[in-house]
Formats: sequence, C-alpha cells, structure tokens
Amino acid sequence: MTLQTVIADDEPLARERLKFLLSEDGEIEIVEECRSGKEVVDALKSTPIDLLFLDIQMPGGSGFEVIESLGVANMPITVFVTAHNEYAVEAFKIHALDYLVKPIERQRLQESLLRVKERVRLQEAFLARQEISSVLTILQTASGPGPYPQRLLVKNGNTDSIVWVRDIEWIEAADYYVCLHVGGKRHLLRETIKALEAKLDPNKFVRLHRSAIVNLDHVREIHRDGRSDGWVLLSTGVRVHLNRTGWQKLIAMNTV
Repeated sequence: MTLQTVIADDEPLARERLKFLLSEDGEIEIVEECRSGKEVVDALKSTPIDLLFLDIQMPGGSGFEVIESLGVANMPITVFVTAHNEYAVEAFKIHALDYLVKPIERQRLQESLLRVKERVRLQEAFLARQEISSVLTILQTASGPGPYPQRLLVKNGNTDSIVWVRDIEWIEAADYYVCLHVGGKRHLLRETIKALEAKLDPNKFVRLHRSAIVNLDHVREIHRDGRSDGWVLLSTGVRVHLNRTGWQKLIAMNTV
C-alpha cells in the first residue's frame, strides 16, 4: 500500500524532523506540507488523502478547528502531533487514531504507523465486504422473481464466498451455525437450521430430521430401517439420517 500523507505543522524544524523519520517507510508518500489550519482545509478539499499528521496549535485555525470545519466523517486517518499532551483526551474524543508528543521518537512513530496500516487494512476489508454484498444483492435481484435466495454469502476465515443454493447437497445443524455441504467442501453459516429452512424453497429442500436438510436434486436413494427410521443416499455417496416425519415429507412430495 502507498499512503498519501499530509504533514501539517507551522514549525519548519518539526516538519523536517517528521519528514526525515517518515522517509524510512516506503509505504508513506508525503504529498503536501501545510503551515496553517487554512492550508490543511484547502489540501484536504482538493486532494484525496489517506493519512494526516496534524499539529494542534497553528495559525489560521487549530487542528481541532480544522476537524470542526470539515467534519469528522470527512477526515482521513488523523494522528495529532503536538508539544502539549493536555489535549490528548479531546483528540481521542474526535476519533484521532494516535497522539504523538514532540520531539517525536522513532520507535513511537513506528508504533503509530503500525496502527495506521492496520486501520487501513480494516477499512479496505470492510469496503470489500460491502462491495460483495452489493454484488450479491444485484445478482439475487437479477435472478428473477421468487422469494427464495439463489445464493448465500458465507464467511471462510478472512474471505467471504458466494455459494449457489442449487449446489448445496445437504445442510447440517451445528449449534447456532449450519454447515453447508457443497462439492466436497464445508461452509459454516451463522444461522440456525430453522431460520435457514424458512428461507429455502420447500419444493427443493426437505428437512429429514431436526439436524439435517437435503436438496432433493441430490437424493439418489431412500431407505427405510423399520417403521420410524431410515436414511437417504446422496449423489456424493453420503448417507443422511431420515426419521418418520422426514419420510412423510418425502411421500407428500411424491418423491417415492
């Protein structure tokens, strides 16, 4: 990543010191230096900025006045740099990421940059998830009329995956989650089996017992063990337990 960075400080020596320390980080690109609050406001309005090192006491508007002028929501990631530590509480109230006291130490700045980069990664992950959700919504809308979802969004570690409902072979309850069995893979979805059952097309998905739902398109054989129990054989060779109620559902749907 390359972070477009602005340094705002009315003291030339302070700016030079911070520039020197930041030059050691290849991911920081200083695109502008500001000497007053007005210059900061103009810079942020004219150029997309990722990171701002902002002095509190400056001519033409303090650091707090800059934020008040632009609004917290319109500020880049902000690290306050000041010779006065009494402003720290107020700085964090307006969501400053960090607060550095002059003279800035190399180690302390490196710690701050680690926090900055972690915040950027979190923001990027959040935006990516929003984009995936938007795409999924568009795809579901374009899939045609009907109340049943054609796709599900599932989380695998740090990755969100789209699972086609038609490809789900069977669904297994796992406490407050369900496990979707798809093409030899398992996907965990944070939802109860009862809630998911209510969303699925009942003409395609049948609940065979309290902990399992099968996709009828993947059922190959149905077996009875006595009058109350049995099992179904899926196209993958997996056997799924079947109780009496599940058997009756299959009969009602003319699947036997």
